[in-house]
Amino acid sequence: MTDGRGIRRPSAVLRDWRSWPRRTVRAWRRSLQFRTVVITVALSAVAVLVTGSYMSISIGNDLFQSRLQQVLVESKNAASAAQTIFDSSDAGGEASTISLLSSAKSAIIASSSSRLIALYATPGQSTGETTVLSFASPELAGNGVITQQLQDAVAGDTDDQQYWQSVPLPDQTGGTDPGIVVGSPLTIPGAGQFELYIGYNLAEAEQTLVFVQQTLLLSSLALIILIGLIAGLIVRLVVKPIRTAAETSEKLAAGQLEVRIPERGQDVISTLARSFNGMADSMQAQITQLAELSQVQQRFVSDVSHELRTPLTTIRLAGDVLYDQRESFPPATGRTAELLHTQTERFELLLGDLLEISRFDAGSASLDTEPTNLVRLAEDAIEQMESLAEQAGSPLRLVAPGGYFEAEVDARRIRRIVRNLLGNAIEHGEGKPIVVSVDSDERFVALSVRDYGSGMTEEEAERVFDRFWRADPSRKRTIGGTGLGLAISLEDATLHKGALEVWSRPGAGSCFRLTLPRVQGRVGAGAGSGSGLGAGAVVAGGQSSPLPLVPGDAFGEAPAVAELRAPTGSTSMVGDDRG
Repeated sequence: MTDGRGIRRPSAVLRDWRSWPRRTVRAWRRSLQFRTVVITVALSAVAVLVTGSYMSISIGNDLFQSRLQQVLVESKNAASAAQTIFDSSDAGGEASTISLLSSAKSAIIASSSSRLIALYATPGQSTGETTVLSFASPELAGNGVITQQLQDAVAGDTDDQQYWQSVPLPDQTGGTDPGIVVGSPLTIPGAGQFELYIGYNLAEAEQTLVFVQQTLLLSSLALIILIGLIAGLIVRLVVKPIRTAAETSEKLAAGQLEVRIPERGQDVISTLARSFNGMADSMQAQITQLAELSQVQQRFVSDVSHELRTPLTTIRLAGDVLYDQRESFPPATGRTAELLHTQTERFELLLGDLLEISRFDAGSASLDTEPTNLVRLAEDAIEQMESLAEQAGSPLRLVAPGGYFEAEVDARRIRRIVRNLLGNAIEHGEGKPIVVSVDSDERFVALSVRDYGSGMTEEEAERVFDRFWRADPSRKRTIGGTGLGLAISLEDATLHKGALEVWSRPGAGSCFRLTLPRVQGRVGAGAGSGSGLGAGAVVAGGQSSPLPLVPGDAFGEAPAVAELRAPTGSTSMVGDDRG
């Protein structure tokens, strides 16, 4: 967001900052180049940090040890020079003692190059000269500079050794600088034992260490940035061919069989490109061959179906004549006429289904939609199938609680789906009740057919929509199905951008659910449809269906016949229609 002068508003900048984590996570998930560069820079930063820390500590220790050895040597020379002066002196008065002390100070400063000097008499002596000879520079006279621990170590020395300690020394600004205080024992003839303390300021060494650390830090940052740029460039060179291969594979999957990956050079990437292009050529040839064979098969099925209609019509007319006169024939001949009539009808249905399947295969099937009340359509289908249901002993019930029932559908195709589902339920319902449920919401309308028959296993349910497939090949068809009903129903549902799914369990029956968008072209349930075995009521595309796929009585007993009948004696119970 910007104002009229093109300046970004603070609120827009704030929103951009808030969206950075989400954008970073999205880039991490989607971009191989970003992920690789980040990992490379992170690992390089860790390595540089560890190396830089080790170098900084090593340099600091080396500077301190070097300076410590230097001050120990200087302190030893200064203590030796002072001891020589005291040993050669024969001062007998206060003035001579003060002159001797001045000479010792000069010798100590000359030998140690430090003006931080303190000379104290060892505790326990009471000679008069101890007070005159004792002195301390202001920097060392402060509390805590020369610690009691150091004084005790020097006072208890018997071997003329040196003792040192790291201490903070006050500076001119009121702060402190790092320093070292070196203590040595001295013996002054006629005065007794004394303690010499010399302080050394390490501010210059600290400044050197800070400069080295800053240099290491800047060099590390520059190195990490350089590594990130190099990694980005290298990964880009490697990822670009992979991205090209991914885009090419997506185009191939979308049906653009002529696209190929450019082949350059003789490296591994070019070998991959040649292999991919060879695979694409082989796939294109096979797909083209299969497409041609499929077209030949479709044309054959369509031509045979059309050609068989003429002799079938003749056979049907002759069979009808024989069927009408079957009462005048001997029993065996009459039975033959009945079989001829039944099989002719089935043959005619099979030809019709084959023609319909060939239209779907050829992609020539189309919808003739109109606003349709799915409840009324289900009632019509139930009335048509009611006589078959009564013969099988399976009462039918329509449950429609009410809602937005009208939808833009091809009524002929949806009626065929409902009849096929009802026929399948009657065929496998084993004389138990069959419940047809209809419900809808603002986007979808759904219809389910629930039976309480033998049910199917998961493997069988996955193949229930295959053409000519039968769960039990030895079982006879009782209502004369062609074996294409569910396959055609699935194609009809897919043509509506809907979903046809099935739930089934052995001994618990089956439930087929049809979900359709209420308005074609505006909201769809997804182009893909198929068998579903889960309990979720979600159709393809992530949209929820008004009816659950797994019924509430999934593992309960079938309801009694009396429970299925409406109070008026009708086999249907319909709610209000607000469509």
